[in-house]
Amino acid sequence: MLTLEELKKDRALINSIDWEMTPELSARVYSDWGNIWARGEDRRDVVRSKSESSIYFVVYCWNKPYCIYLLKRSIQEAVDIAKFALPESFCKTVCLLRGIYALDGELKEWLKKELGVPL
Repeated sequence: MLTLEELKKDRALINSIDWEMTPELSARVYSDWGNIWARGEDRRDVVRSKSESSIYFVVYCWNKPYCIYLLKRSIQEAVDIAKFALPESFCKTVCLLRGIYALDGELKEWLKKELGVPL
């Protein structure tokens, strides 16, 4: 599994990150029961083949130290690509409750800057 410093060196991987994917959307798109609810304009989120996947971040707030994971998710599996500590300055605002959360707001901006991604 990659660290943040190792991830920073992999421009191709950084360019493949889906910054709009969330844990909720991932469950809807890649779970066998999730696609049944897609209709109308949401049809773009329907997986059409086993080869489709998304690479995205989640914030893991179940146990300290809280972490950020980079995952690759398909209908067949979810693979951890990178893991690094959630900066302490974000712990109180992001991890108010236990759970798995999407990147948003200042945390998303911070990570994009760290990885050299335009805001």
